[in-house]
Amino acid sequence: MKTNKRLFTILGALLLFLASTGVTYAAFRFSHLTGNAGPLSSTEISSGRDQIDLSAPKTAACPLNGGMFTEAERAIWEARRPMAVMIENHTDARPQSGLASADVVYEAVAEGGITRFLAVFYCGAAAADVLAAPIRSARVYFVNFASEYGAAPVFVHVGGANGFGENSDTPSRARAVELLEAIGWRFRGGNDFDTTFDMGFPAMWRDYERLGRPAATEHTYVGSTDKLWAEAQQRGFGAEHDGEVWSDAFVAWPFKDDASTNDRGGTNSIKFNFWSGYQDFVVNWQYDQAKNNYLRSTGGQSHQDLNNDQQLIAKTVVVQLVREEGPLDHNKHMFYTVIGKGQALIFQDGQVTKGTWQKTDRQSRTKFLDSRGQPIEFNRGPIWIEVVPATQEVEY
Repeated sequence: MKTNKRLFTILGALLLFLASTGVTYAAFRFSHLTGNAGPLSSTEISSGRDQIDLSAPKTAACPLNGGMFTEAERAIWEARRPMAVMIENHTDARPQSGLASADVVYEAVAEGGITRFLAVFYCGAAAADVLAAPIRSARVYFVNFASEYGAAPVFVHVGGANGFGENSDTPSRARAVELLEAIGWRFRGGNDFDTTFDMGFPAMWRDYERLGRPAATEHTYVGSTDKLWAEAQQRGFGAEHDGEVWSDAFVAWPFKDDASTNDRGGTNSIKFNFWSGYQDFVVNWQYDQAKNNYLRSTGGQSHQDLNNDQQLIAKTVVVQLVREEGPLDHNKHMFYTVIGKGQALIFQDGQVTKGTWQKTDRQSRTKFLDSRGQPIEFNRGPIWIEVVPATQEVEY
């Protein structure tokens, strides 16, 4: 009888220990997801997603676009560094996947009047894995923009405009791959994620069925943001690298809350083209005064994200007017001067601000200034930077 009582005592103590361990583990996970502990690992991010309540108070401001998110989402993004992904805009590649989840999107011509996007992911991709597609090649001016996002952002692409072979006629200043090597991003295990170099499955792969219709091979590369960030962490490019946090070299734009309904303007439409006559790439942003955002159409059609079948929106649309040069070679590669200064139009709250842009070097943040030379505060939320030749007309 004494033996049985002793056995029950031992079993009871063991159960109490296991229960307390479970509570401790749950508390540990919760403290991570509410920002009360250090950065999360990739495994903790994946296993902790079920803890995220998107209806919780949004008290965490995204450093990239000022958008408000939950503390659980902040705990995830603070374990990472920004990721810049090259996404194409050929008509055969539409609709794209992932643009709706990007915090900032840049658009400029890649070649032959066809535009391309640089989608910067950080906060908007914290709550769920995002498929980004179709991924294409890099351009020098997009590398210059990506360089604004702290020390060594994750840069995802498939090759780049470059000179190959003795018959190459691409000028050296337009060779993106050589620039990536020169700035120290492109090395085995580096932050340059290029499928033509040392990146591939399972973080990136070809999906010939993404659109539900036949697509040429060049329109098929897909990337998983979770898997790309996991690879970055394995390479030593989490939030820190060589003892430095990525944000130590990052300058945030100033942000503000939406204007009140009575203070919102009546500039309801923004329309422009990158190259005259290329109607498939005419962009129209339509202002929704009630929601205080802009809805995107391109080529006369609603521009949607395949991931959620929703029309793309922006809280702030910047038209950055730049000098255009090209075609530079037989591949019709272009060059856009994004280091220097020029004119800009900033659309938000149903209003337009005529200003200027300034960027002193590759790594410096592009500043957008009003007529008095003061920084323009952007509305919180998705920001689109439209890099348009200065010779083009912008209707609004």
